[in-house]
Amino acid sequence: MPSWLNRPLSLADTINIALQQNGTILRGKSDLEAQYGVVVQTRAIAIPHVQANGNYQYTTEVEHFPAFNFGNINVPIFPVIHNTWAADIEVVQTIYSGGQIISSLRSAGLTKQQAILQYQTVVADSLLQVRVAYYDVLQAEEQVTVEEASVKLLSEQAEDQRRRLDAGTVPRFNVLQAEVELANERPRLIRARNAYRIAKNNLVNQLGSHLPAQVLEDVPLQLTDKLDDAPYDIDLPVAIGKALENRTELASLRQVEALRKEGVVIAKSGYKPSVQIFGEYGGRNAEFISPDPAYAIHGATAGVQVSWNIFDGFLTRGKIQQANALYSGSKVDVDNETRSIELEVRTDYSDFIEARETLESQKKVQEEAEEALRLAKARSDAGTGTQLDVLSAQTSLTQARSTQVQALHDYDVARARLERAMGINIMQTAK
Repeated sequence: MPSWLNRPLSLADTINIALQQNGTILRGKSDLEAQYGVVVQTRAIAIPHVQANGNYQYTTEVEHFPAFNFGNINVPIFPVIHNTWAADIEVVQTIYSGGQIISSLRSAGLTKQQAILQYQTVVADSLLQVRVAYYDVLQAEEQVTVEEASVKLLSEQAEDQRRRLDAGTVPRFNVLQAEVELANERPRLIRARNAYRIAKNNLVNQLGSHLPAQVLEDVPLQLTDKLDDAPYDIDLPVAIGKALENRTELASLRQVEALRKEGVVIAKSGYKPSVQIFGEYGGRNAEFISPDPAYAIHGATAGVQVSWNIFDGFLTRGKIQQANALYSGSKVDVDNETRSIELEVRTDYSDFIEARETLESQKKVQEEAEEALRLAKARSDAGTGTQLDVLSAQTSLTQARSTQVQALHDYDVARARLERAMGINIMQTAK
């Protein structure tokens, strides 16, 4: 069993656990490491290449002389043995490639930054899911409390009506009515408990943990934080400005745009010459000088080589067209993502305003419902009210409590989604 199941968890605790264990985040780390490999490959053009070569060959050949008639004398067949070997080590450094070297170094840096931004996006999305799952558990737990309180109230009401029936002060209809209301409430409590179990299982899954077989339906998960209505004031223009400044998705696409621009430079380098310097040291046996394989000729070679594709069948031209098209497309992607982020912020901001206004409208409803139930019971005890008034007041109180819990949950979730839309670091809000 995970060790953190044995202790109460705050929202910050769950976020820290998710950073270490969440499957999506762990996969994002693997993708980040893979991109670092691409960075190393991109930089390779600017680093000297060292290559060692070697070979050894042993050959037995037979030289056949033309047949001569020397009577009984046989002309011998002479075998010829060849032992050849060669070995060298070569260092090649490209010093000019039409701007490709510098562009590749810039591309490596851009690729690294893009990989980091993509990983940050994965982390932000995953932690938002963890945060919402945490609030879902809190809501489900509160809803169980509400339904249990409602069952308790209706049970007390049914018991009170049975006592009154025994005393002969109320008809049996009142008892039946109270018992029917109680029976109708019990399925709501059952559904609330089931929702609580499912919410806890979902949070455990978001934390990247497997539950042991001995843990049955009810996960022993305890949370310390509560749904809250802490004020959160933000203007829409400010929210949009923060999103355009902070969102890693947009920053990542800007890196892609810069990479596509470097791709144009690399493609155009095909029209320009490539200059390399090289140095080589090697040796080989001198078979024609001495049959001894140990007799070797060795030495060093250095030089400069230039290559230039005068005409490549329009290959470079095609590459440039492709690079320009990709560069133009990357600009469109940045523009589309900008508008998409603005729409997301506007939508989440509107949802937040709705949740805040709903929460404000429910602040005094529960108190009023409790007072209404108290008055209904007092009137019923005094004989000026009916049992229906009491049951109606109890139903209203349960609905008010449920609505209050839902409003708190929606407010916290809407705030979390708005903060994610603005690109705010969730660790700053979970402390």
